Amino acid sequence: MGKKTKIALAIAAASAAAWAGSKAISKPQQREGKQALQFDRPIILAHRGGALLAPEHTMVAFEKAAQLGVEGFEIDIRLTKDEEIIVFHDDTVERTTDGYGLVADMTLAEINAFNHGYHFKDLDGTFPYREDSLNVVTLRELLEAYPNMLVNIDIKDAPDTYEGSLMPSKLWRLIEELGAENRVVVTSFYGEQIDRFNLYAQNQVALGAGESDVRKAFASFSSQFGHLYHPKVDVFQIPTKSGVIALDSPKFIQFLTNLNIPVHYWTINDIDIMKKLINNGAKGIITDRPDVAIELLQADAAVEQ
Repeated sequence: MGKKTKIALAIAAASAAAWAGSKAISKPQQREGKQALQFDRPIILAHRGGALLAPEHTMVAFEKAAQLGVEGFEIDIRLTKDEEIIVFHDDTVERTTDGYGLVADMTLAEINAFNHGYHFKDLDGTFPYREDSLNVVTLRELLEAYPNMLVNIDIKDAPDTYEGSLMPSKLWRLIEELGAENRVVVTSFYGEQIDRFNLYAQNQVALGAGESDVRKAFASFSSQFGHLYHPKVDVFQIPTKSGVIALDSPKFIQFLTNLNIPVHYWTINDIDIMKKLINNGAKGIITDRPDVAIELLQADAAVEQ
């Protein structure tokens, strides 16, 4: 046996011993289930209210999605100059209105001076809301209007901005005031914002995975040391791919499911992809086309009966 072979075998033996040792002392720890996520079937969350059916983040969109029968909404939030939490994605009002301005530099009244359905194009190619005057929705208004809906809240303001520094505490105070702890999920691309929010919430609210959480989970799943992964969030809302890495395999979904972490995929508008994800074990579909998703689940339910 050559020297290189002996070294390779020694390394392999050491790796196996390390794996066995870690396996013996570290057991996978399931995340305690949150009431907001207790569904016995895959759920449909209307992305921004169903952004291909009505102007995103407006009451028109939320009402259409609610009438279709979705279980909840996936929304974004930002803080205005007068410190109102509004349901809004971009950092400016340009894309959805006939005006321009940074959300953080404008008051709620100034933002509502624009028509937030101005650029919405319907499936038939028309602009049905151009003559209307659609306002933005505050998070308070949404939570009060739909007390039985799951609302997945994505903090968009960066932690290193003034508005971002205020958002975690203001969001928690609003959720606590409305008694909405058991019907919301709070997440952000910024893991720091999730951590800051939870300093106030103290695990009373379901937390969604940030980008760093997804990377850690997938790295653990892909290695031989998945048993060392201990999640600090309650649900993964993820795309089907991150770069060249596929995140929609049944094995990865099962890895998270075994830890009591449901997986919701965004933004899925194709019915065949919806079918595939649900068959793979996904517990939620976040979609701009809640009409398509609801039709799929109703058809599946009819077949089961």
